[in-house]
Amino acid sequence: METPPEELAMEAGGHVAEKCANCGSTATNRLYLHNCDALQCEACLLDRCLQPHGATLTIEGLYGRFVEALTETLDIREKETGLHSRRTACHTLVLARHLVTDPAYLRQIYWGALLHDIGKIGIPDHILLKQQGLNDAEWVQMRTHVELGYHIVSQLPDLAIASALVRCHEERHDGTGYPRGLHGEEIPLGARLFAVIDTLDAMTSDRSYRKALPFDSARQEIVRLSGTQFSPEAVEIFIAEEAVLRQMVEMKCNAVRLA
Repeated sequence: METPPEELAMEAGGHVAEKCANCGSTATNRLYLHNCDALQCEACLLDRCLQPHGATLTIEGLYGRFVEALTETLDIREKETGLHSRRTACHTLVLARHLVTDPAYLRQIYWGALLHDIGKIGIPDHILLKQQGLNDAEWVQMRTHVELGYHIVSQLPDLAIASALVRCHEERHDGTGYPRGLHGEEIPLGARLFAVIDTLDAMTSDRSYRKALPFDSARQEIVRLSGTQFSPEAVEIFIAEEAVLRQMVEMKCNAVRLA
C-alpha cells in the first residue's frame, strides 16, 4: 500500500519529504521542491527542460547517465549548490533553441555545458576548495582546467562541438578571457550562450562569502556586461527568455535539501 504524501512530509523551512516521488532519490546533495503536491528532486525537474512542448532531446542510455553521474560527483566535490552542471546545461538549451533546430547540435551543446568543468578533476583540493582568494600562482593552475577538460572531452567520439564549448567557456566577448583570448564570434555559439547561464547560476546561488543574489540583480549585471564579458546576441536571448529563466531560478532558490 502506497504511503500517503502527507505521512512522508515533515516541516523544515517548508515541506520536506523523504524521497522524490518520481525517481525515489533520497540524495542529500540534491535540491527538492514540491510540484503538484508531490516532492520531486532537481534532477527530475530538469528532465523537463529536455522535452519542451513534446520535442524530445534524447540524452539517455548508460553512457549518458554515467556522464551525468560523473558531473554530479564533481559538483559535490566543489560543494556546488545542487546539480550545478546539469542545471546550467539544461538552461543553456533554453537559449540555444532560439538559434539551433538540429537535435544533434543541441545535444552537443548540452554535453559541452554539462562537461564544462570536467577538467577540474585535475585541480588539487587546496586550490579548488580554497575559501579565500587565489594567489597568482594558484590562478595559473586553476585556469588549466579548461585545457584539461578539452583534452578529456575531445577524445570522445563525435563531440567536436561539445569539446569546443568546454575549451571556450571562460572566453569573453571582448577578448579578455582565457585560454586563447578569443573575440566575439570567434567564440563558439554554445560557449557564448553558456557564459550567460553560468554567471546567472553562480550569482543566484549561495556562496561561502555571500548569499545568493536575487534574479533582478543578476539580470542587471548581465545586461551591464553585454558587449564586454557577454555576447550581445546571447544577452538579447537571455532577456527574451527572462520569464522562463526567472522561474527556474526561483525554483532553485525555493528548493530545500533533505535532512
